[in-house]
Amino acid sequence: MSKRISILGAGESGIGAALLAKSKGETVFVSDAGNIAEKFVQELNNLTIHFEQGGHNENHILTSDLIIKSPGIPEKAPIMKKIRAAGIPVVSEIEYAAQYSNAKFIAITGSNGKTTTTLLTYHLLKKLGLKVGLAGNIGDSLAKQVVDEQFDYYVLELSSFQLDDMHRFRADIAVLLNITPDHLDRYDYNFQNYINSKFRIVQNMNKQNYFIYSGDDTVIQNNLVLKNIAATMLPIFLSKQSEFGALATSDKLAFSLNQKFEIPTLNIPLKGKHNMINAMAAISVASLLGFEKPQIETAIADFQNAPHRLEPVAILDGVEYINDSKATNVDSVWYALDSFTKPIVWIAGGVDKGNDYSQLNDLVKTRVKALICMGVDNAPLHKAFDTLVKNISDTASMQQAVEKASAIAESGDVVLLSPACASFDLFKNYMDRGDQFKILVNELMSANKTKNQAI
Repeated sequence: MSKRISILGAGESGIGAALLAKSKGETVFVSDAGNIAEKFVQELNNLTIHFEQGGHNENHILTSDLIIKSPGIPEKAPIMKKIRAAGIPVVSEIEYAAQYSNAKFIAITGSNGKTTTTLLTYHLLKKLGLKVGLAGNIGDSLAKQVVDEQFDYYVLELSSFQLDDMHRFRADIAVLLNITPDHLDRYDYNFQNYINSKFRIVQNMNKQNYFIYSGDDTVIQNNLVLKNIAATMLPIFLSKQSEFGALATSDKLAFSLNQKFEIPTLNIPLKGKHNMINAMAAISVASLLGFEKPQIETAIADFQNAPHRLEPVAILDGVEYINDSKATNVDSVWYALDSFTKPIVWIAGGVDKGNDYSQLNDLVKTRVKALICMGVDNAPLHKAFDTLVKNISDTASMQQAVEKASAIAESGDVVLLSPACASFDLFKNYMDRGDQFKILVNELMSANKTKNQAI
C-alpha cells in the first residue's frame, strides 16, 4: 500500500524528493508557501504530481504518513508546529533518498569550509576514475540522482538543517571540519544545540566507517568524549601529528593513514591555513578509498574552487580585489583576514546573526587599513570596531562600498569583501552580493582601461 507523502518546499531538494517518491509508487503532494519556479512546475505536471503554492493545505498535509521537509523551513513555522503536534515523521530529502541507494556516502559538514572540501573531494574522486555524484547543499538533488542510480559514491555537503532531519542515515566516511557559532537563531540561541546537530553526521556509523575531524578544533575535541562514536577516528591537525591522521606544516601535508606519504603545500591549488585543513580532509578520503600519492597529486593539480570563496576578481592599479561573499559568519572572516599580509580595505556587514566579533580583534588591529560597513544597520560593526579601525565608514549599497574602497585603497593593498553577515538586507543571497561586487570591480577595470587609452 502506498504511503501518503507530503513534501514541504519545492526547491531543488523538494522536487527531487517528489520525483523519487513518485517513482516508488507513493501518493505525493508538494506544498510551498511561496511561488514554485516554472521549470519545477513543469516537472510536477509532467508526472501528474499534485502540488500547491502560496500556502499550505493543512487538512491534506496533516493526514500524511511522512513529511519530507526543506532544510530552509524552521521548526518555529506554524505548519511545522502542527506537524510535530500530530506526531507525523519528518525527514530530510537526503535521509529519504539514501535508503534507496546502494552507493557509499562521503558526508561533509562544518561551520566553514564544507563547500570547498566537498568540491575538492568530488573533484579528486571523479578525476581518479570513480563513478561519483555530488549532492546535498551543492550539486543536483540526491533524490533526483537516485531515481536513475548510476553512481557508486556520493559526496554530500550537509548543513546542520539537513542533519536535523536525518535519523537512520549512515556515512561510510564522515568529515567534520570545525564548529563555530552560527545559525543560533534556529537553535534557541543555544550553542550546544548547534554542536549536537553537527555531530549527527556520525550517527549510526560503525568500526568499518571513518570519521575525519579537525584535531585543532577545541569545540570538537571537548565534545568527542560526550559522544559515543563507533567509527574509526582520523584527526587532521595544523599543530601536531597523531599516530593515525594528517598534519599540515608550512611546506607539506603529511599523512599517516592506511599508507604514509607527504605532499608539498606548493602542489595544493588552495591557499591559506584553513584550506590546508580542507585539503587534508579531501586527500584523506581519497587515500582511504585506496588511491596512492602520485595519483592524488595528479588529480588535485587542476582543482578550481567555487565562486565567492576568497575568489580573486581583479588587480587594478596594484590593488587586489577579492570576493569572499560566502563568508557569512565571523569564523569565515577570521580565515579570510588571516590569508593576507598586505593592508586590507575590508567590506563587511549585512544581517547580523548575533555575531561576536571579538575573535577578529587582533587581526583587525594589525591588518585592516579601513573598514567599509555595508548594510541597513551597521551599528554592530561600529560597536565592535570603532576603537580598532581609524578609517571606518558607512555605505548602503554595493556600488557605494566599491567606490569607497577604490578611493581608499593604494597600490599593495587588498580590497576584501568578506561580510561576516547574511545578505538579505540588500541582496537576494550571498551569490547576488558577490556577483554585484565582481560586476562593479570589472566596471572599474573597464573605466580605468578606457581612461588610460584616452591619455
